Amino acid sequence: MCLTLFLLWKRDLHKLVPMENSKIPQSSCSEMCKVGFRKSTREGQGVCCYDCIPCSEGEISNHTNSPDCMKCPDDQWSSEKRDRCILKYVEFLSIQEPLGFILLAVATSSTMAVFAIFAVFFKHRETPIVKANNRGLSYLLLISLSLCLLSTLLFLGRPTDITCMLRQVTFSILFVMCISCLLAKTVLVLMAFQATHPNTPLRSGLGSKISTIIVFVCTLIQALICTVWLASFHPFAVQNMKSQTGKVVIECNEGSPTAFWCALGYMALLALTSFLVAFKARKLPDRFNEAQLITFSMVTFLTVWTLFLPSYQNTKGKYMVAVEVFAIISSSMGIVVCIFIPKCYIIVIRPDLNSRNYLKGQLQSLTSIN
Repeated sequence: MCLTLFLLWKRDLHKLVPMENSKIPQSSCSEMCKVGFRKSTREGQGVCCYDCIPCSEGEISNHTNSPDCMKCPDDQWSSEKRDRCILKYVEFLSIQEPLGFILLAVATSSTMAVFAIFAVFFKHRETPIVKANNRGLSYLLLISLSLCLLSTLLFLGRPTDITCMLRQVTFSILFVMCISCLLAKTVLVLMAFQATHPNTPLRSGLGSKISTIIVFVCTLIQALICTVWLASFHPFAVQNMKSQTGKVVIECNEGSPTAFWCALGYMALLALTSFLVAFKARKLPDRFNEAQLITFSMVTFLTVWTLFLPSYQNTKGKYMVAVEVFAIISSSMGIVVCIFIPKCYIIVIRPDLNSRNYLKGQLQSLTSIN
């Protein structure tokens, strides 16, 4: 009987206790923050009152009501919903994209055009226009230009330590060889008009030795600059994760900026010297005088590289490489167009102007005028 009364009393007592008091208190002023958001407590209000703020770029939160956002690793980036980290897009100037393919096609076609000009000059090597101004220098200039155009292929594709070391050094040495050939040509023109006596050393074979010395010394200086560059602090490939949002830019670190600008500066100094010498010899009375053509080519060269400097400094990633490749191709083809296209026109289209009889007539008319 007593046990029955105790059970009835316990049941009635349970009914008197409110069920709401047994539940956990819930916030009535904030909702649950979803993934991709973090909680931010409202000032002057309780802990249960907060705002849901989306995570910043490069940060994520992968669970609800996250108090903080987690930063993604350097090689990863936050997804659009900020709920997970994904690998960054890797960028470099690839030949599989339109820009890289166009530059590859232009460089290849330009090289083939230079080889075609070389074939024309070699086939007509005994004609006056080819023999004028040292045909050996013309051959060397055409070979250097073709190799310089081919060196742009080192700028295309994913950079590696080897390609980074080769691209700038190869281009610098080959381009200096081209400009030194032009300088040797103009120096020979000036010396030829000063050596009027038939038994002077220039007419007895010293001219070819002087041209060889000019090309060798000028190229050797650039080679020494590049050797010091490679020996001290050579270029290498890096993964730039800071320059562009959400991208890993594979690019070449030039190593020593001083050596890089010394190589470009020496090339510019040599081009300016060649321009000044050619400008001085541009009006010398010779039917096949190349000085005027060299002057135009050096104006083109200096213009291209003057425009290159601000463009190179104001671009990033693969577009910086594309600007340099375009400058190499355009300046090389500027030399080809200014110097060799007019001669090819005479050789192929107007062979009557490329004969001994025509030269004798020009000399006679020049003598009668004087």
